[in-house]
Amino acid sequence: MSSISQAEVRAYESSIRSVVGLAGFYPANLLADFHTHPKAQLLYAVSGAMRVETPTEYFITPPSTALILPANTLHSILMDGPVDRRTLFLKEPGSKPTFPITKVIAVTGLLRELISEICKEPFDWSVTSRANNVAMLTLDEIKRANTVPLGLRLPHDARLRRVVNGIKANPSDTRSFSAWAEMTGASERTLARLFRSETGLNFRQWRQHARLTMAMSLLSNGRNLSEAAAASGFENQSAFGVSFRRFFGITPGQAHRRGIARLE
Repeated sequence: MSSISQAEVRAYESSIRSVVGLAGFYPANLLADFHTHPKAQLLYAVSGAMRVETPTEYFITPPSTALILPANTLHSILMDGPVDRRTLFLKEPGSKPTFPITKVIAVTGLLRELISEICKEPFDWSVTSRANNVAMLTLDEIKRANTVPLGLRLPHDARLRRVVNGIKANPSDTRSFSAWAEMTGASERTLARLFRSETGLNFRQWRQHARLTMAMSLLSNGRNLSEAAAASGFENQSAFGVSFRRFFGITPGQAHRRGIARLE
């Protein structure tokens, strides 16, 4: 497979069918700069992970998850390593959107297979064909899917953006809050107030969320526990395990085993 051409994208996103899908392979570090689509989207990486950013949120999507983007959502996509991606365009049935918010969902084995099957169909599949049944079941599974806490709110303040961009680039950065404040030229009190008001989290919570999100991405891509813990800023694997399980409801070992199973 190769990357998807713009002509292909336009044909699929203008389809009148309820669900259509495209499969494509993208090289590491490929960036699709900020853009929109007239339909809601589901972005799913069969292998690899994507970093998706909207003006207000930041997501990492490992292969155990998919990202739902409402219609006309401004977003960019960075391939975090080589990515084998599936893109579904979802037609809204009426004036009230079925997919009103951006969110990450868990991909079950059934949903994974349905996504794969609908991506094999043309953009103008027949309503009397098997594809119609696959599309209906796909939509139902997407609506039933559990939400996964892999999104982070992004701030507007330029000083705070410098901090969160630094954490996004290197979650294992151990600089203290006071060091970050000094780097931005803001007082600790001001930076603390901005974190809470613009992201809904304090500095420690935002960084911990970013670190655990990175760890989930690494484990889902087959990296071992010690690598994931170190790359996401945890020196102690015991503390890493406790934090990871509290946040995701599964252990790092379970996430790793699921990732290995998907890669095999």
